[in-house]
Amino acid sequence: MTWQPADPYDELPELPPKVELETKQVLKAVIEARTALATLGQAARRMTNPTVLINSIPLLEAQASSEIENIVTTADDLFRFAHDELAATNPATKETLKYRTALFAGIRLIETRPLSSKTAVQVCTIVKGHEMDVRKLPGMFIGNPATRAAIYTPPSSENVIRDKLDNWESFLHQPGGLDPLVVMAVAHYQFEAIHPFEDGNGRTGRIMNILMLMSAGLIDQPILYLSRYIIQQKDDYYRLLLEVTRDGNWEEWILFVLEGIRTTALSTVVKIDQIQDLQNETLSTIREVTSAANADLLAVLFEQPYCRISNVVSRCGVSRPTATNWLNALVRERVLIDIKAGRERIFINSKFFNLLMRPEIAPETEPTFF
Repeated sequence: MTWQPADPYDELPELPPKVELETKQVLKAVIEARTALATLGQAARRMTNPTVLINSIPLLEAQASSEIENIVTTADDLFRFAHDELAATNPATKETLKYRTALFAGIRLIETRPLSSKTAVQVCTIVKGHEMDVRKLPGMFIGNPATRAAIYTPPSSENVIRDKLDNWESFLHQPGGLDPLVVMAVAHYQFEAIHPFEDGNGRTGRIMNILMLMSAGLIDQPILYLSRYIIQQKDDYYRLLLEVTRDGNWEEWILFVLEGIRTTALSTVVKIDQIQDLQNETLSTIREVTSAANADLLAVLFEQPYCRISNVVSRCGVSRPTATNWLNALVRERVLIDIKAGRERIFINSKFFNLLMRPEIAPETEPTFF
């Protein structure tokens, strides 16, 4: 059966594809991507406080992944309400924070059982904020909602969708053979092509990417900001997905994903180095202008770019007047800026916040200092 954009793709081929996936170019790119991930792992392990990265990158990943689906919020709102989702008033902020919650829930799930289609259902349920299951009604298509012109129509039968998901799950765990990075690239295409849910497929699929990498032991924590790469290359992302469907162009798609992993990993290494430099600079100022001689105050300022007086009181074990004096001193030194939020003050580590927002350029080759 020839694929047609407007017809449900119930004949979506099962995995693995009946073509050579690990071509010479792909294998070369796999080595480069794996080297970059190993470099990222080394850089993360040398951080004195990895929580700084673990708290920040998933929020930025959530923002970019949601933006791909035209759910747009600001990093400012995300960090401000990171520890109090219920206080967020912007619906897009609430929905984006659900992505972060779903990612960490998925990580907990794969700690106790293998990644599966059930994991995807549970992740999508959290992403959407209500119970989700595979689609049961026809009518889903990807295209122009105004003209109803279809670019792609996924499988429509519930039984077909469940069969395709079973095959997708089996492919994830087939013994031997393909490199896990190639498996991830192929599985991501297939998940998006199945499009099993009424909504939330893209965000769920991108969470699955991180979970696949963690399940394979290629990253220890969710610190790969892959959705930034996708949103920067959004046209190519959708073009190459379609080319796999239309032309069977697997090689270019896999190379695209591998290059995203490589550049994202190496740009994160650059960011880690910059964070550590800023932490050292900030710690010197803390020692000069406060009586805080331990790392707790530094941790408060970097585990989230936003903090409150109560955070310092709790973490550092000091009185409220002492915490207030410390934070005021850092405002005077322009380490922090403060804003009013209702009856309380919020202190922002603006240099750290700006550093997180700044896109880094990945070096062409592995840094020589490892």
